[in-house]
Amino acid sequence: MVSQFSFSSLAYATTPHPQADKLDLVWKVVDHDIGENIFLGSLTITNNGTEALSDQGWSLYFNSVRPPASVLPDSDPNGVNARQQLASQHVSIRNADVAKSGDYFVLEPTKGFTPIYPGESREIMITAQYWQMLKNDSPSGFHISFNGTAPQAVMVDVFMDPSNPKHTRQSIHDIKPVETAALRFAENTSTKQAISIKNQVVPQLQSVEPIDGAFLNLLGWLATINAPDNLRNEALYLQSALKDLIQGDFQINTANQYPAQQITLKLNPNLDTDGDGSADNEGYKLTIDPFNGITIEGKDEAGVFYGIQTLRQLIPSDVYKNSTTAYKEKNAVLSAFSAKDAPRFEYRGMMLDVSRNFQSKETIFKLIDLLAYYKINKFELNVANDEGWRLEIPGIPELTEFGAKRGYDLEEKQMLHTFMGASNGFAVGDGIQGKPENVTVANKGVPPKYQGFEVAQQNFLGEGWGYYTVQDFKEILKYAADRHIDIILEYDFPAHARAAIKAMEYRYNKYKDTDPVEANRYRLIDPLNESRYYTPQFYTDNMVNPALESTFTFLEKVISETKKMYDSVPEAEVTRLHGGGDELPHLGPNEWWAKSPLVQQNPVTAGKSDAELFDYFFTRWASIIRQNGFQVASWGDVLTHNGTGNANYGELFPLFWNNVWGWGNEHQSYVFANKGYKVVLSHATNLYFDLAYTKHPDEVGYHWAGYTDTKKAFEYRPFNIYANGKTDKLGNPVAWNPDWVHLTEEGKKNVVGLQGQLFGENLKSPEIMEYLTFPKLLGVAERAWVTDMPIEDAPDATGKTSMDRAWDTFSNTLGQYALDKLEYIQVVDIYNQVPNTHGVNYRVPLPGAVIEQGKLKINNRFPGLTTQYSLDDGQTWIPYYGPVDVNHAAKVQVRSVTASGRSSRTEYIPQ
Repeated sequence: MVSQFSFSSLAYATTPHPQADKLDLVWKVVDHDIGENIFLGSLTITNNGTEALSDQGWSLYFNSVRPPASVLPDSDPNGVNARQQLASQHVSIRNADVAKSGDYFVLEPTKGFTPIYPGESREIMITAQYWQMLKNDSPSGFHISFNGTAPQAVMVDVFMDPSNPKHTRQSIHDIKPVETAALRFAENTSTKQAISIKNQVVPQLQSVEPIDGAFLNLLGWLATINAPDNLRNEALYLQSALKDLIQGDFQINTANQYPAQQITLKLNPNLDTDGDGSADNEGYKLTIDPFNGITIEGKDEAGVFYGIQTLRQLIPSDVYKNSTTAYKEKNAVLSAFSAKDAPRFEYRGMMLDVSRNFQSKETIFKLIDLLAYYKINKFELNVANDEGWRLEIPGIPELTEFGAKRGYDLEEKQMLHTFMGASNGFAVGDGIQGKPENVTVANKGVPPKYQGFEVAQQNFLGEGWGYYTVQDFKEILKYAADRHIDIILEYDFPAHARAAIKAMEYRYNKYKDTDPVEANRYRLIDPLNESRYYTPQFYTDNMVNPALESTFTFLEKVISETKKMYDSVPEAEVTRLHGGGDELPHLGPNEWWAKSPLVQQNPVTAGKSDAELFDYFFTRWASIIRQNGFQVASWGDVLTHNGTGNANYGELFPLFWNNVWGWGNEHQSYVFANKGYKVVLSHATNLYFDLAYTKHPDEVGYHWAGYTDTKKAFEYRPFNIYANGKTDKLGNPVAWNPDWVHLTEEGKKNVVGLQGQLFGENLKSPEIMEYLTFPKLLGVAERAWVTDMPIEDAPDATGKTSMDRAWDTFSNTLGQYALDKLEYIQVVDIYNQVPNTHGVNYRVPLPGAVIEQGKLKINNRFPGLTTQYSLDDGQTWIPYYGPVDVNHAAKVQVRSVTASGRSSRTEYIPQ
């Protein structure tokens, strides 16, 4: 028997196999109508090699945000049925990693599997959990291991038919249509109109007094900047911004006198922009006078800075365009006027998650500069989550040695396992060999345009590796402070902590045999905890244990080192630090810590319920943050879901995200504002940038809370959030709930601002990040800054409300002014920190189009943006000026085009 076993093992180890790059994979959605919260997909394996894909000895690994139903427990009939379905095809799918935690799975042949011979294909039917509305929901990052050897990358393609309801209808309750050109044509009711100076800027100005018919010719060779020493930063910024656009030195004069020269910056602490008798923080007055030049007068330094941003936006688009060529303008002609402006909210924020997919320091610099351009003043950076730890913490190097890496490591001894198909991008070091050498190869040989889904997203595009050094973060703090933006770090605890937990287990194993005290110094879990839970991201091990004193030793170390970084940058404000507190598991058995022996052994925690343990944890966690000099921000879950409701966490600044229509939490932000909490509205339905723009398989993003486009962000009503709910995520009308709480007058004062969120699961390149952010951010900037909201009124004779008319104006602002400048905008790089770059990969909207009585008619979401059509299958494109006879055209295509020639996705119009 020994001899026979040895022979079998040898034969197994040397089974011939095709080369991985000779295997092709195609994932298809088959049917969403097979049951509740499951759908049917298929994976087709084609063997283009010279050897058979054997009946044994191979393992095909992949990530999937829609887990195979076969990993569900025996208590779930869907799991039982899915395993039987796979068994009938002689394959199995299980969790790939030893921990069985997350979105990492492996498909393997079982007894009776028929080899896939050269030239053959095999379609494997797979039942998956939930639903797939978009192509980026597909399995990704495939890699195959033969006979236990190092895995090799395998490319996948994705197929979904937008016209097939079985592919695009989530359930029988889903009545939301897939977006088509005809639907867009009906929705695009804004027509081109003249835009006043007040509305040529985003966000729009508070008040404008034009000087009729007058202009100022800003001459680069003549203009100087006059500013006192305490506005030196603003003067340097303005100088750099103008030199990017116009030929000239724009020299700075810091004398205390203000002669009537070209550009003057000054402070007026009593500046009252709205005439109510009190000074307005961050307010400014901008005057462009043909005789006295340009004056920017700010209530404070921030006000001067925002006046500079308004001046930048008023420089003509052609100047922006020519600034990137050899024909840079020598001057800029500006209309003469005087404007006053100040923000509605003190908190105008954006959150970026760099844990799921890391973004470089240079990418962060560029984004910060763009936030400043639209007067955003808070930037929350999520650097610690389940999928990665992204900031160096002196004294705990393991956080980045281990926690900033992902790859093929089933036992997670050296790094986290791969997530969502992204490990170390196309680079080596993550244990996966033969990956595409660049994004074009990953995209099946087609250079990506990043105007929607690119198959490279499923073929290893993304950055699972990377972190900011202490020096990097100091530079980020300084860069943001120079632009009057506060950096708010988010460390998410007690859940969403898997990267930290696994990194500290790596540290524990490093020291346990030589220094047990050091091994346990920062340990975060009780390895004997038998509590069971399942998070929305499918993790079973992402919560730190509140019974361990080492948990709080770790948190104190992290926060104290973070505070040192802030303190070392004099310009940086030490404001808030976000402690997380969201998405404690509410799936499965919902046991967090109750079965932990260490919980029961600790007299402080023994006998406490999970909710009481959460209260204990977050009270101490908030205290650590506060004692290090930060205000404590958190997600609203801390107040609404996790604890007993009786804890005193101290002063807390909650951000409420969970307002999904029909989930029962729509009014919680108002409840706690009325109770006196300083609330930041962060509602998923309108303010989550990572939600796809619209329902179409080729869009990028998520859709769990619906779809969010620029209009939805613009129409957000901070003080009447229920008016935001027209339809739910499935297209059904939102039913009014009489129990919804309304803001009191005192509660309104406690709504301190808005924040747009950009979570990182799909941010697999800077271009995708920009696509999902812009122009949605402009809608949020408008709502956070502008005091005057359109009134809630009935439709007029044309069928439009005040909000509709406000959108007409805003959409024209984007189409005629804002987007042209975004196309060419340069980073204002005062200290040469950012590579020379210009332009933003904003989403170019697909046009609306119909063919009526043989005539092609086209319109656009943003009037003023160029639209084109093709009658020869895309070989030539013709600008659209009016209805076109297409009776004799075999195929009709349409697209939108930017000033630089970038285009939206193209679409065929049915005849």
